[in-house]
Amino acid sequence: MTSAGSSYRTGTLAIVGRPNVGKSTLLNRLVGQKVSITSRKPQTTRHRILGIHTSDAAQYIFVDTPGFQTRHGGALNRMLNRTVTQVLQEVDVVLWVIEAGRLQSGDQLILDMLSQQKAGQAKVCVVLNKADRIIDKAALLTFSQELNRQFPFSAIVPLSAKSGKGVDALLDAVTPMLPEQAAFYDADDMTDRNERFLASEFIREKLFRLLGEELPYDSTVVIDQFTQEGNLRRIAATILVARDAHKAMVIGAGGEKLKQIGTEARQDMEKLFGSKVFLELWVKVKSGWADSEASLRQYGYE
Repeated sequence: MTSAGSSYRTGTLAIVGRPNVGKSTLLNRLVGQKVSITSRKPQTTRHRILGIHTSDAAQYIFVDTPGFQTRHGGALNRMLNRTVTQVLQEVDVVLWVIEAGRLQSGDQLILDMLSQQKAGQAKVCVVLNKADRIIDKAALLTFSQELNRQFPFSAIVPLSAKSGKGVDALLDAVTPMLPEQAAFYDADDMTDRNERFLASEFIREKLFRLLGEELPYDSTVVIDQFTQEGNLRRIAATILVARDAHKAMVIGAGGEKLKQIGTEARQDMEKLFGSKVFLELWVKVKSGWADSEASLRQYGYE
């Protein structure tokens, strides 16, 4: 744990927003390493993931959350939405991520929730993502002023999560909002999640990225074996899908799609773990798992 004087600040910051607005990309940018997976599929993030950034002035403990939505009504979506509402009550600062210049219906859901719950009295900062795409800066200022009329935000910061432009300004804006206290984590810690969890997430990311809209919402990854032998990690994992047709889709013609998923996931693991990875993948059908809270808990959903 990092030692620090009384002026040092440490706090928790929830990253919330509608699906596909750039929350996980922002977290990875803030941490400086890939700790949260990304894809175009809504609610790619399904777990409460901590990303930790430590500086000389403060330690920022970011909490990535699933995209809040009401499109799906099953047990999985209810559990993911519950995660978002719980996190809002537990943090010091809420980072509400929206697309610069646009307020969509999914954004309004979040704003209504912040207004009703008052975010557990946490300070709320608006992150205007993709601000680099806005040419008319006067229009962006007008948009920001309109937002301030709807809620007493503590700060509004334009940035680009993809390029990193504006991220330092975001850290400067939120630092005074954090409590004065010593760091909770060691300076070199970047996440609270272990390698086993990250391995399952990397596989799931490739699953979503390579199959996209073809693959239904109800699929997940379970790690069956994770062992380390010197500089080699042996990992065996099962991809769970709801139907036989989905299984065929994941495997692909001659097993090529499954092979591609495994190859790309393994490359990400080797980069993060700094070692060789031997990865074995299987695909199994388990219908109805995403509608069963018992199954969700069994597979690690909170």
